[in-house]
Amino acid sequence: MRARSLLLFGLCCAGLIAAAPWAGPALEGDNARFILTSLRLPRVALAALAGGSLAAAGAAFQILLQNPLASPSTIGTTAGAALGALTLLVVAPAAASPTGLVVAAFAGAAAVSTAITAAAASRRLRAGDLILAGVALTVAAGAVATGMQLRADAAATVAAVRWSLGSVATVGMAKPAALAPIAAVAIGWLTLRGRALQTLAAGPERAASQGVDLVRLRVEVLAAGSLAVAGAVAFAGPIAFVCLIVPHLVRLTLHPPVRWLAPLSALGGAAFLVAADAGARLLLPERELPVGVVTAALGAPALILLLWRNRSRQPH
Repeated sequence: MRARSLLLFGLCCAGLIAAAPWAGPALEGDNARFILTSLRLPRVALAALAGGSLAAAGAAFQILLQNPLASPSTIGTTAGAALGALTLLVVAPAAASPTGLVVAAFAGAAAVSTAITAAAASRRLRAGDLILAGVALTVAAGAVATGMQLRADAAATVAAVRWSLGSVATVGMAKPAALAPIAAVAIGWLTLRGRALQTLAAGPERAASQGVDLVRLRVEVLAAGSLAVAGAVAFAGPIAFVCLIVPHLVRLTLHPPVRWLAPLSALGGAAFLVAADAGARLLLPERELPVGVVTAALGAPALILLLWRNRSRQPH
């Protein structure tokens, strides 16, 4: 990986994040300072933290499951986290504090991730079957979530629907400040396990022969990835496909060593979600367009393209 390419990538990501607060109507008048410091800057910070967390988790899951299509969105981890948080919002809204949402989201994400990782470790499912299993889990989680919303009162239903669309709109730095340590721990953990993941990428047998504890590695990456997804989902809602698109863009543009894929994806994911949110604000300036709608619109065709590429590379 060339130092020039890495520097250019970092500058581009930093430039996008730095320019995002100025996207939109010009800041003029008495409210300009409030809009910038209390609305736009916290929004950018939340988007950067959520996007970085999701992209790092996606990169780690692709290596762990040895599947380029694996991500929290495609294997059901995001749906599990969303279901856990949504259950708390609907069933016990009084307990839906930031800490409570993170715990509930982590429980849902960890349950789904454990099931998928166990299936992958058993080698009874092919790569494509894991994605189909993830789709099935996502659909099942969505059905349960819809059923809970129908039984809730009107206020809880409206809050749940708004949250489920995914949004980084916030007032003040409370949400970014709460998400920051979660993102730091999760991304840092995945970065520290980068060398072990690089060894695993060469094959489980080779990794085991070089002293890598595969069970411990799977547990640690599973826990860190689930924590990253849980934090992002708890504070920004279930924003899809960031974890799938960004690692592939990083691979295509930088061709980094496997051990650096998670941290570089975190940087790219931060810039990607910030740019997507800025675009959402510019598309409909009169109304709030949730950033989750934008990422889903970008991610669906990207997933189809990746499926087609993966299929064309397989022997017939």
